[in-house]
Amino acid sequence: MLYVLLPDALWLLVMTGAPREMVIPWTRVGLSEQTPVADAVREDGLVWVAGMEDMAHRYPRTSLVLPYAFTLAAAPIRDSGVILGGLVLLWPGSHSPQLSDSERQAIDVGCRRLGRLLQHADEGDLRPPEEPRMLQPPSRGARHLPADAKELAAFIARLPGGACALDVNGRFTLVTPEAADLLGVDPAGLLGALAWEALPWMDVPEVEDRYRAAVVSEQPVAFTALRPPDSWLSFELYPDPSGISVRVAPTAPSDWLSPGGPLFPSAGREVAEPAAAGPGRASTLYHLMHLAATLTEAVGVQDVVAQAADQLMPALGASAMALMAVEDGRLRMLGHRGYSSTLMDRFDNLPLTTDTPAARVTANCAAQFFNSFEDLRLTYSDAVHMDDKASWAFLPLLASGRAIGSLVLAFDRPRHFPPAERAVLTSLAGLVGQAIERARLYDTQHAVARQLQAALLPRHLPTVPGLQVAARYRPADRGVEVGGDFYDLIRLDDTTVAAVIGDVEGHDIDAAALMGQVRTAMHGYATVEASLDDVLARTNRLLIDLDADRFASCLYVHLDLADQTAFLASAGHPPALLRHPDGRTEVLRPPPGLLLGIENQTHYLAIEFPMPPGCVLVLYTDGLIEQPGVDPDDATTTLATLVTHTDPSDLDAMADTLIRHSPEPHDDVALLLIRSTQTPNDQMGSVS
Repeated sequence: MLYVLLPDALWLLVMTGAPREMVIPWTRVGLSEQTPVADAVREDGLVWVAGMEDMAHRYPRTSLVLPYAFTLAAAPIRDSGVILGGLVLLWPGSHSPQLSDSERQAIDVGCRRLGRLLQHADEGDLRPPEEPRMLQPPSRGARHLPADAKELAAFIARLPGGACALDVNGRFTLVTPEAADLLGVDPAGLLGALAWEALPWMDVPEVEDRYRAAVVSEQPVAFTALRPPDSWLSFELYPDPSGISVRVAPTAPSDWLSPGGPLFPSAGREVAEPAAAGPGRASTLYHLMHLAATLTEAVGVQDVVAQAADQLMPALGASAMALMAVEDGRLRMLGHRGYSSTLMDRFDNLPLTTDTPAARVTANCAAQFFNSFEDLRLTYSDAVHMDDKASWAFLPLLASGRAIGSLVLAFDRPRHFPPAERAVLTSLAGLVGQAIERARLYDTQHAVARQLQAALLPRHLPTVPGLQVAARYRPADRGVEVGGDFYDLIRLDDTTVAAVIGDVEGHDIDAAALMGQVRTAMHGYATVEASLDDVLARTNRLLIDLDADRFASCLYVHLDLADQTAFLASAGHPPALLRHPDGRTEVLRPPPGLLLGIENQTHYLAIEFPMPPGCVLVLYTDGLIEQPGVDPDDATTTLATLVTHTDPSDLDAMADTLIRHSPEPHDDVALLLIRSTQTPNDQMGSVS
């Protein structure tokens, strides 16, 4: 695969040896992506991938899409010191895990020649191509074949079963009458068609997967398929760079499963055996790809644990799973499934120096697989069989080039772990490790955000004779759960109180920090006996002077307990609600004022309303009522109806009811309830 470096990414120009469909994920490669060619260009050096497990270890996402046996080299293409693109070369799985000196030299010479060609190429040739150019690879040894077609036909006819030929795209180029008869179709209907398109019963993931394995690894592959209604056929695929020769023969499940029935019995070749009882390849692929997608959405560590258990265990047929992470030189248990808590507690908080499989794979960054407990005891002589499992996979959780913990998968029945499965498991552990690292960072940010929010909001509301107060703050369900919503209750003297609720634009640390400044400023202006209009006007000018490029809305209330009256002004905030003693709820709409932080010279007008004993004033931020597609006035009316039907004698219960009936928490919610009591001399304890 030949890539050209353009301003935004690496683009695939030319390729050969595989169908385009197999490289669609890598047609465009961002320079920051974790792929061999991006690493080679970014680091200006050769990248060598020695095989399936090495690919799974270093490039888990690539390995998940191409879980086949091959080796790979990626190299930068440069001219006069300028990197112009990248070259990717794949070798069959039979290639040595080491790149020879002559191969390195050939890559170096080839990249220099390609660099000169790219440097002098026309500008039109170096634009992002709609489709990469496909080159037909040469067939090996074709020049040595005899020219007599009759001899070739006779040779093929004498072989048992049928024969077919596929090009590198998987299309039939030759079909013998015997093969067509076994497949149950007319040979003319197959030529030029894809197997899984021309034969509906072969349109299953296993068939295309085996074909891809043959193309990429260039090693013999075998599988069986059922031609409806009851004809079992065996397929042997023999690939080279120009295509695949296929032998088709009738078989039976009993022949395939018998000890003497493998299709490739010769020494040194891995026997392609059918999958053991359990999830099929299609089910496995669904679960694994779903895992890769859902892990990107997981936020906290426990979300990752749950997603990994939900997807990995059914996909792999595992009966138990445990996830551990390194903390202060010890392995802490993050979560488990299928194991008892009593057993897992014995493995929690173990030092990394402990001679256990989970600790060793973390320390060495290398997976370990055990087909049986006897196999495990050969490596860990002091091991004790504490569970009822028969096989285990201990996998390092890799992230940012280091092991951050380990993943344990256990199976009820003895299980062999062939190289392909080991590579898939290692790749999946890498995905889980990266998700765990992101989740731990999120959890840390979440904890810091909550602490910051708690510090910026009032820790306790003051005790005021004649008033009962309840306050609530609910963070949004996204981001780091910190925002600009705030509330405050300010005792001015023995008979007057100010209350404020507001919302600074944004849902981030900056919004929270600005909120703290706004709340502190309003608190200070109120305590120096500034008028209602003056408090809002001064806060507005402060926000403009801070040049924060953010706005804030708020309601400011001045309560005179002696006269049982209140004054309310608004800076672009949702209206307040007043529940009267008879249960009637009134929407209080002061003259609309500009949001704080917009216009320097702004005045805010107030309305006066009575607040006799038994009244409840409801102040809230827009997160309590806003819903997509719902008119704000209708939402306010709905909230007023809910307030009418709640019991005002218990403000805490009333606040909880209003919070529970609010929309899904996509926005922060602040809520402040103030009730004028019958006996002003009664005092209420502090409310946080």
